Amino acid sequence: MSLLDVAGLIGVAMILAAYALATTGRLDPKRAPSLALNFAGSSLILLSLTRAFNLSAAIVEGAWALIALAGLARAALRRLRA
Repeated sequence: MSLLDVAGLIGVAMILAAYALATTGRLDPKRAPSLALNFAGSSLILLSLTRAFNLSAAIVEGAWALIALAGLARAALRRLRA
């Protein structure tokens, strides 16, 4: 198993953890910690795809990362305005 495979597995674990914590009410999906987990996780998965590219997985993870990044930007703007 390569380092890129390990990165992808860590990314999957991060996304699943964020989803599980949000589903159980332990993490607010609109707050920075959840969004950061999703962004980092999807970014690690995208990194792992450089070893064995899969277009559909790249599209899903790219969209996931962009959505999480937009949420992080929105959260940062809210903090600046407060």
